[in-house]
Amino acid sequence: MQISLSVCKQTRPLLHFPANAIGQLHHLRKEKVVVVMGATGAGKSRLSVDLASRFPAEVINSDKMQVYKGLDIATNKITDEERCGVPHHLLGDVDPESDFSPANFRSLASSALESILHREQLPIIVGGSNSFIEALVDSDFRSRYDCCFLWVDVSMPTLHSFVSDRVDRMVERGMVTEVRDFFNPDADYSRGIRRAIGVPELDNFFRIESFSDDEETRARFLAEAIDRIKMNTRKLACRQLEKILRLRNVKGWELHRLDATDVFRKRGGVSEAAWENIVAGRSAAIVSRFLCDRRRVAHCGGTPGMEGSLMVAASY
Repeated sequence: MQISLSVCKQTRPLLHFPANAIGQLHHLRKEKVVVVMGATGAGKSRLSVDLASRFPAEVINSDKMQVYKGLDIATNKITDEERCGVPHHLLGDVDPESDFSPANFRSLASSALESILHREQLPIIVGGSNSFIEALVDSDFRSRYDCCFLWVDVSMPTLHSFVSDRVDRMVERGMVTEVRDFFNPDADYSRGIRRAIGVPELDNFFRIESFSDDEETRARFLAEAIDRIKMNTRKLACRQLEKILRLRNVKGWELHRLDATDVFRKRGGVSEAAWENIVAGRSAAIVSRFLCDRRRVAHCGGTPGMEGSLMVAASY
């Protein structure tokens, strides 16, 4: 199944917030921040854009490879079209040769948060690098911000099949040529964007192909490299899930789990409807209650009928 991010229209209006509604949340004790988590391929980017179509929001990327400039296909960056006009921060901004640490992320993400809140927008942090999110939240973050954690979960067998198919689509889009143009036999592959899955696997292929004129041999080595990319992507998904479970079960983070497995098992319009009902709609209702529950309508610039709107939102 291929999940599309290209549909930018708001499929179901959620709340009719007054223009200054997010700004009036400053009256609450803490600022509000939404964090979208999940393994690679689970649909985190799609959900963040869906939420930003329903709330006045901007996105902060927390994927440690997508912060770097370049290799947009290999790192699976969300495209300009898929962003649907939603502002994204820390996406393709960092020098690909540099190391970007969790401490670097904490500093830049904090600055982006303040900037977004200053514009009276809702910050949505999204990405699969849980070490970055943990470094941010485990600082003095919780003393200043109230967090809503959304976890998009997909059963591993289903997700493994999806990410393998996704690698094939990335190859079709030109990933091999993209990484070949970035190839440097003398580069340090232990730092920067060269740690991204797909780069070291194809590096081995590029070194081999330079010594072989036989097309069949080169095709076999390329196929082996692609298989390694798929295997390492599946391993990454397992590690990401383990970290999320540790944050929930050991560190006690309260995560709203959204099981998207059925979405990935369906096709076409049925899949789109399932995403809306199971993931997007439920997430929007959770965020709605998080931002402005019925006990705090007055703080949210409430108007007659606001409470009823919240109750409708909660029924998704």
